[in-house]
Amino acid sequence: MPQPTDYDQYPNLTFLGVLPEPRSYDDSAAVILPCPFEKTVSYMPGTRFGPREIIVASAQVELWDEEVGVDVHPRGIFTMPEMDLSHGTMDAAVAHIRRVAGEIMDDGKFLVTLGGEHSITPPLVAAAAARHEGLTVLQIDAHADLRDGYQGEANSHASAMMRTLDHVESLVQVGIRNISEEEARAVPGLNTTIFYDWNMRDNPRWMDRVLDSLTGPVYITVDLDGLEPGLISATGTPEPGGLAWREVTTLLRRTFEQKHVVACDVVELCPIPGHWSSNFVAARLVYKLLTYKFGLK
Repeated sequence: MPQPTDYDQYPNLTFLGVLPEPRSYDDSAAVILPCPFEKTVSYMPGTRFGPREIIVASAQVELWDEEVGVDVHPRGIFTMPEMDLSHGTMDAAVAHIRRVAGEIMDDGKFLVTLGGEHSITPPLVAAAAARHEGLTVLQIDAHADLRDGYQGEANSHASAMMRTLDHVESLVQVGIRNISEEEARAVPGLNTTIFYDWNMRDNPRWMDRVLDSLTGPVYITVDLDGLEPGLISATGTPEPGGLAWREVTTLLRRTFEQKHVVACDVVELCPIPGHWSSNFVAARLVYKLLTYKFGLK
């Protein structure tokens, strides 16, 4: 089983490490919410260590983004304490995540939540949908997550997008390359548009099609197994195929340029002891989200 880093050597667990211009919660435009929730994993455990490993790795991320040509950290990036969801029922955890996310959003912050398993996304989306009419979700993922329940749990990580559809008008799923027969049979009756990894690049304008499918404000959820295993191998359910770095960052940048992105999450990092590259790629991706939100003109 994966084990966490020796955090004693990191006394200040804040995203991007010790910043040259640290800001308080009130003075920050963005909030990082570590949500180390792991209750319904069905293969490799360890996603509960994901948020901290992303934060530890983020101290090695350069603040200057060479693509956009900006350093957005002066806008204020505040890291919340880890949520404690280790006790209680699944329903209680879902309700708590939704409440905390809603309070942060009501304070006018751009929320980026770090998972943890993908079951954290529906309550985060529910909080955003209650504040942004007509919300659409952009999901980058290897898995459709459209089961109505899994292993007796309606709020399973394998049902994350089915539960998300309880709160939004439409869902756009990109990079999907593993789907069950149950899910495939359900898809025609769902408000979802799926871009399957095996054929989505047959049309060179596939990103245009993705963007055209996004209506209204947008919530972005990135399951890290949506990326190529060569970029992110440390996930609980890895799949061959997936998006390259240039593909995922271009899609995200264009989404921020053309749509109103209201919040994001990055989930399903399952750290591997002694393997740091996945942690760093995840941290870099989180900072890209913040850069695209605050650094694009």
